[in-house]
Amino acid sequence: MKSRIAFWSILKKDIRNYYLKPPNISWGIIFPLSWTLMQMIRASGGVNLSDIREMLPGLMAMSILFGTTSMLAVTITFERKGRSFDRLLLAPISLSTMLAAKLSGAILFGLFNAFVPVIFAAFFVDLAGISWGVVLLAVFLIAVTSTLLGLVIAVSAKEVFEAQTFSNFFRFPMLFLCGLFLPVSSLPMVLRFFSYLLPLTYGTDLLGGAILGTSMMPPGLCILILIAFAAVLFAFCRHSVQRKWIL
Repeated sequence: MKSRIAFWSILKKDIRNYYLKPPNISWGIIFPLSWTLMQMIRASGGVNLSDIREMLPGLMAMSILFGTTSMLAVTITFERKGRSFDRLLLAPISLSTMLAAKLSGAILFGLFNAFVPVIFAAFFVDLAGISWGVVLLAVFLIAVTSTLLGLVIAVSAKEVFEAQTFSNFFRFPMLFLCGLFLPVSSLPMVLRFFSYLLPLTYGTDLLGGAILGTSMMPPGLCILILIAFAAVLFAFCRHSVQRKWIL
């Protein structure tokens, strides 16, 4: 019961205090939103309706990636600087419960961001035939793995701008390596190797299969790989927090 109360208290505090912080608004909402509009509205001021549905998996994955990593950079770094994170580490709850609560806020933020492109696309194209159950599962798994990647970055930063800078070193290459807008099969072999080392590649492929009916890998394989990534990243983050922040 204490763990449950602590979990919800931390989650509600993060939602109330951090969702509308400037870094979250700029990188977590405005950037994916502007990128979505830029991709949908093409040259000569017309909307290329035939491409919108094809772009949707990449736009959703990108929105999740930027939303979750921005959220973690703000919450963790602000609290470390203000020493409130130290008080959480001293609280009578397990480290896993505390991390799960911190991660949940970013995951929810990513889930919200994921459907912003869907709302815009619904005004222009027919979204019938989409496997929404698979989409929801893919969005959740992408949000979890992207949030954990954000925590890996946040552990190494002392200031918000440092966390955002470190994040961009990973986020922008992933726009081109993970099949968001360029097919992985069209990349050179060396870059393709790095693509398969990134969890977002499997999440984007899973979304592509659910929305477009085209995917490189079986959905079950993508789901298993994403779950494995999530488990490994959570264990790594827990170990890093315990080693670096707990004396």
